[in-house]
Amino acid sequence: MANQSIINQPKIIRSWAFYDWANSVYNLVITSTIFPAYYEAITANKNNNEIIFLGRTFVNTALYNYVLAFAFIIIALMSPILSSIADYKGNKRSFLRFFSTLGSISCSLLYFFTLDNIVFGMLLVVLACIGFWSSLVFYNSYLPEIASEEKRDDVSAKGFTYGYIGSVILQLLCFVVVFKKDWFGIAADNDALPAKISFVLVGLWWFGFSQIPLTILPKGTPSEKKSEHNVLVNGFMELKKVITELKKMKVLKQFLFGYFFYNMGVQTVMLVATLFGSKELKMETSGLITTILLIQIIAIPGAILIAKLSDKIGNIKALCWVIAAWILFCVMGYFVTTSFQFYILGALIGFVMGGIQSLSRSTYSKMIPANKDTTSFFSFFDVTEKIAIAIGLLSYGFIEEITGSMRNSIIAVMLFFIIGFVLLIPLRNKKLLEA
Repeated sequence: MANQSIINQPKIIRSWAFYDWANSVYNLVITSTIFPAYYEAITANKNNNEIIFLGRTFVNTALYNYVLAFAFIIIALMSPILSSIADYKGNKRSFLRFFSTLGSISCSLLYFFTLDNIVFGMLLVVLACIGFWSSLVFYNSYLPEIASEEKRDDVSAKGFTYGYIGSVILQLLCFVVVFKKDWFGIAADNDALPAKISFVLVGLWWFGFSQIPLTILPKGTPSEKKSEHNVLVNGFMELKKVITELKKMKVLKQFLFGYFFYNMGVQTVMLVATLFGSKELKMETSGLITTILLIQIIAIPGAILIAKLSDKIGNIKALCWVIAAWILFCVMGYFVTTSFQFYILGALIGFVMGGIQSLSRSTYSKMIPANKDTTSFFSFFDVTEKIAIAIGLLSYGFIEEITGSMRNSIIAVMLFFIIGFVLLIPLRNKKLLEA
């Protein structure tokens, strides 16, 4: 049950949103702009861009997708255990601290990543990913505790807005380091060092600003009931209970099925966009970073306006409109051939990117009955999301390897959106919270 004394408190909500400000630099610099471009640059070669990793030959970009997919599978397996411990002991803030620290340190250590130590580098990619996404299950579970139902769309959008603003500020600082290297006494032909400095800046930013929510947010309330199982097993038993509950909640169950598919598409696009621009369109790093920055900036008003749209027509109807837009953008992406077209598509994607994530999170929080354990339900939401991302990345990498083109992978992504859309359409006139 939520602590009523912290519901809708401006200071609590601001501190919560500041974690988005802190960690979103990972999503922008590490997964979307500078690191993918750096990875593509150091692994590209004349031998069909193939590299050897753990004794097997991979296409460089496919390997990157496989490694991230592996990280998401680990996160999906860990999340129930972590949520169980946090719920039982009431220390979700401690877990938020641990994983934010793990992620920020791993980002900084990417400074030492080169082609000669690719196993070490890929390990850091996995650890940074685990740190970021594992922290979010605890971060997201605060939402129903700090905001009343009617405020959650706006509070969720506030978090994403803080995240976009913070990440853009740091990205601009990194942009200066990368493209004005002479200002810092870096040789003109040294392209690696500015990127590596950016990785360190991400780690410092993430670690530093996360201290705000870690100081102000409540630590969590211990479960009033004694766990029936070992904590290593209890999380999975809690998920089993959630699944049992879902069988009685047809609207929420169908929403989760739809979310599973359309989120598979959203996250895959976000994680591979830079690699697509670099490899398929031969875009320069400056153009790629400009595009991703454009996406982030436009995502700010997009998240706010889509939240307002949901107030007017309802959450599910708003999500259906946004998913339909994503389907159209996938069709456009398949035919993109120039940098200018990539910029236009990036702007369109940016407008709906933040909105669909924010609205999905708040819609789910509204569907959870007030008398249910929010951490267990958000753990299930988290596991669903991570399995979806892993499948999306594996599909994208596999299709690229067997067809030789990332364009063909876009077709699979479009199918994910179509399935999600079809599953949500019947819910557009349903009440979110079932009796």
